[in-house]
Amino acid sequence: MNRDHTFFDELKQKLNSSVISDILDDLGYRNQTLNESVRPLQHDMVVVGRAYPVLAVDVYETPEQPYDGLIESLDAIRSGDIYVISLISHRAAVWGELVSNAAIARGGRGAIIEGCIRDTTNIKALGFPVFSTGYLPRDSKGRNIILQHRVPIECAGVLIQPDDLIFGDFDGIVVVPHALEEEVISKALTKIASENKVRDAIRGGMSVREAFDKYRVL
Repeated sequence: MNRDHTFFDELKQKLNSSVISDILDDLGYRNQTLNESVRPLQHDMVVVGRAYPVLAVDVYETPEQPYDGLIESLDAIRSGDIYVISLISHRAAVWGELVSNAAIARGGRGAIIEGCIRDTTNIKALGFPVFSTGYLPRDSKGRNIILQHRVPIECAGVLIQPDDLIFGDFDGIVVVPHALEEEVISKALTKIASENKVRDAIRGGMSVREAFDKYRVL
């Protein structure tokens, strides 16, 4: 399985979430895009890497070791991972600056949080791609814990398996099942090339109908 940062950076440069979503649609996978509530911390943030799903739950008393699950999950980050977690209660932040630094140190490529984050100014300064559904200064202690890591979870309406390919930009986040990865990438690159030809043809005076009939892309 390719975890080379050069591989992810090349996809980041050449593709976008929309064209990947289109290819998945064509293959019959029409529910691979997280819902619109999960947004990047900054407009230009793009995240590409392997899904590292983490299972979290709300708690209503403080355990003796409230951070053990979080610490274990952070120490288990692999190069190329994108930390993915869903905790929609919004009772506390589940991501911040310190955990972002931990992810960076282990080769992590970003975090996708269906829930709240904090320390946003410092995360922006790191340039670490983080997507979330909101912001809240409250700490997770006594409010949520990490139960398991590198397990399947549902996040923002999509079932995410460990090591699925994730591509996220300002338009949204798309999850590519591992079994489809090579086919989706190949077809997405082909479609991007066709879209470039359509754009050039329309700018050159060709009608939209003529361009579509010729390239079958819109």
